[in-house]
Parts: sequence; structure tokens; C-alpha cells
Amino acid sequence: MPSPRRLLAGLALATTLISPPLLAESRPLAVVAPWEITGNDPATSGYIFGRMGIAETLVEVDAEGRLTPGLASDWAVDGAGLSWRFELRDGVVFHDGTPLTAEAAADSLRHAWAKPGMLDSAPITAIEVDGDAVVISLEAPFAPLPALLTHSTTQILAPAAYADGGRVEAMIATGPYRLTELAPPQRLSAERFADYWDAAPAIEAVSYLAVGRGETRALMAESGDADIVFTLDPASRGRLARDEGLALHAEPLPRTIVLKVNAGHPFLAEEAARRALSQAIDRRGIAAGLLRDPEAAAPELFPASLGPWHLGLDGEAGGDPTSARASLEALGWQANDRGILERDGTPFRLTLTTFADRPELPLVATALQDQWRELGIDLEVAVSNASAIPSGHRDGSLELGLAARNYGLVPDPLGTVLEDFGGDPAQPGGDWGAMHWSDAEVSAWLDTLRRDADPELGEELASRVAARLNRAMPVIPVAWYQQTAAVNAELEGFSIDPLERSYRLEALTWTQ
Repeated sequence: MPSPRRLLAGLALATTLISPPLLAESRPLAVVAPWEITGNDPATSGYIFGRMGIAETLVEVDAEGRLTPGLASDWAVDGAGLSWRFELRDGVVFHDGTPLTAEAAADSLRHAWAKPGMLDSAPITAIEVDGDAVVISLEAPFAPLPALLTHSTTQILAPAAYADGGRVEAMIATGPYRLTELAPPQRLSAERFADYWDAAPAIEAVSYLAVGRGETRALMAESGDADIVFTLDPASRGRLARDEGLALHAEPLPRTIVLKVNAGHPFLAEEAARRALSQAIDRRGIAAGLLRDPEAAAPELFPASLGPWHLGLDGEAGGDPTSARASLEALGWQANDRGILERDGTPFRLTLTTFADRPELPLVATALQDQWRELGIDLEVAVSNASAIPSGHRDGSLELGLAARNYGLVPDPLGTVLEDFGGDPAQPGGDWGAMHWSDAEVSAWLDTLRRDADPELGEELASRVAARLNRAMPVIPVAWYQQTAAVNAELEGFSIDPLERSYRLEALTWTQ
């Protein structure tokens, strides 16, 4: 008869051989990124809770950027465009076991509406309950409303999550993972929610750690202290790419480095002059040399993740100072004996304002200074605070501003585009968008997009607006940001969400 020790050893071996999926799924997953957690409230930290699969919204987004059912199974607007009805999904429970009801969802949205967030941009007059539906009433038609309801500030929480006055005292939501520990500003842990309404994730436990220094994050990926590390600095990417235990991923984000142009300036008022400035930019060189990613070159404002707003232009185009100079010469600019362009005795001299909050911006500004010097433009770079650009817009002193503009706060960039290129015809544009530039057709197209929810018309008009902006260049695109990640090679199913709503943890499995 075998000894007890041999029996135990045999049992342990058998368990190992017959249950690797169980062992794999019980292996915890550690995520590291630079963004801090400020508390329980979706108004300030909802983006972390959404990315980690803890909290959900009424409307979701698929891999192609299309709106899909979330906690709302369906939605529709009335004929006047003033009342949106969101039918709730059956069988959903919060992490505390209480059911999702229309009243709970409406109450969450009312709390979100009362705080600064995406719902501010919609002309909402009331959020009410009708049976198993949430009904949102508007003062005027607003077609992008469902897209706003994908934003993290509109996450639906349980009634027990709120204290008096609408303060969020606990993160109790409906996602595939349930929060088990929260230690702001750096750490949270979560576990698989057994009663989740959809397919349960394979991995049982996940954690998040906010680490500000890029070098530290890279070292954590190398050492195995983190399984997924987001936002890699260019210097680390080359080293991590040689690590066989890691897989590197990159995805262009709908955040664009742009040149905001004062179209009221006498040197910049002509459309041909703005196009010449754009034509002279070696985007590929900037993307490869400074951002360490040639694919980040942006020949247009909107990347492919924004669907019909993306024109599919050639990223290799540009960097042609000879043709750009010819265009400026046709406008009366001639080089003086120092190689600087002049017109009517006035040199082509401009100031470009940027800021150091994003450390790549001053570097890109210096590259533009060098490239335009070859064109014959005397460009001074002023590195200031981020507030200098909107301040210069308002007082009219800004000539050029270099900034990073996020067009993907929600899947439909219309809200941002309206802010940047719509508005009052007497004073069009916004702090980070057009300056002293307007186009009657663009204004009409944007107004139709704001009012009309027809998807086919929306796609056609979005393409028209994007094409007109690309021709008129009230804002000149330079480069798209890339989200980067180093991932443990033993993880399967990883992908980057270009809208940064989710880390897609529910799709991941351990291979061993």
C-alpha cells in the first residue's frame, strides 16, 4: 500500500495535470499606468473604474467605435428630437446585490448632471423614469446625447453608493469586476463579480497601480512586477522590445498635436498661406525622430478610430518646403538677403506659443522652428503655461499655438468639434480650436449634425466637415498620440482601446 506521503504527492500531481485552467484563472493580473485615483466619484476617477471593468454606462462602444447597448438595451428619440428614451437591460444587479432599476439609473445620471462633466454640453431639462426606462428631456435637439452617455462621468452606481448631497462614498457599480480595495491616489484591487449580467471574465483578480515615472513603469514591466504597463516613454520602448517575456503594443489615439492658427493675422488670413505652412511640415520626421513612431505622423485632424471623421490621407505627404515656398511666393512673399520672406517690406515673423506640461510639445515646436526657417519664416518659440493659449485666443494676441487636442472624449467627436469650430457666427471657434475663422457651410453642417440623429446623414456630414477643415487649415495637424503598452507574453487576448475607455481585461486569459 502506498505511503501517505506518496498518496499526497500523487494527488498534488494529478491536480496539477487536470486543472491548469483553474490555476491560470486564479493567477492575479497587475496593471500599471501613470494616472492617479482621486477617490470613489466617477466625476473625478471614473476613467479608472471604467478601464478596470468595475463601472459601466448606459451606452457602450464596440471595437470599431460604434455605439452599442450597455446597461441600456435600446434607445430612441422622439420625432421632435427632444425626448430620448433608454430601455434598461433585464437581470442586472449591482455589486451589493441590489437590482438595477430605472430609478437607480436616473438618480445616478441626475448626480452626474449636477457635477462638472460631459452632460454639461447637452441641453438637458430633466432626467426622469417611465416604467423600466430612463427618459432624458432636452431644450433643443441634440443628436450626440447617446455618445455622451458612454463617458465615464455618467457611470451608473447603486443607490447605496451615495451619501447625502450626492457625494459618492463607495464605488458600487455593475461591471465584471467588483472593487475590493481602494487606496487613493495610487492603488485599487478588484475581483471577478460572480453575478455579472454578461460573460464572466476568465481572470479572477486584478489590481491597478498609478506610477508617475515612465522609467519606473518600464522597470516594473521588465521585472515582472506588472503584467500590463501603459504609456511607455520612447527611450524605454526599444529596450523592452528586445525582452522575449514581453509583447509591445501601440495604437493611435484621437488626441492630436495641433497648431492653432490666428486666421485674423495678416500673414495667416489667406487659406493658401496656411496650407503652405502645413505643406512644409515634415510630419514623418517629427514622428520618427521625436515621438519615436513614424506612424504617429498626422496628415489630418482625426485618426481612423473616429470613423467617418477620418479621411484616410497619406501620412507620407508633406515635408515639401520647395512647393510651400512657391505657394507663398504666389501670395507676394519674397526672400530677402538673409533668406527671410518679406512682403511689402515686412518680414514673415511669427511667435509660436506652447507649454511644457506635455514635455514633447516644446521639442515639436523647436522642430517646426527649424523646418519653417528653411521655408523662410522667422519663428520664435515661447514656452509658457497651458493657459497662455486660451488667454491669447480671448485677447487676440495669439499668433500660433501648439497644443494637444483630445477629439475622443466620447466616441463621437462632434461635441469637441462644435466647441472648436462652431459657436456664435460673430465669434466662431473655441479656446483650442479655430481663431478668427468661420465657414457658413461648416456651421450649417455642424448644426445639422447637432440636431439630426440620422446615422447615414451624420457620416456624410462628418466627412464633409473633416474635408473642409483639412482644406482650410484653421488648425494644422502635426502628429497623433500613440498609446503604448508592454504586456506579459503569457497573456492572451490583449488589445488597446483607442478611445481609452477600457483596458479590456474581461477578454484576457493566462496561457499558463
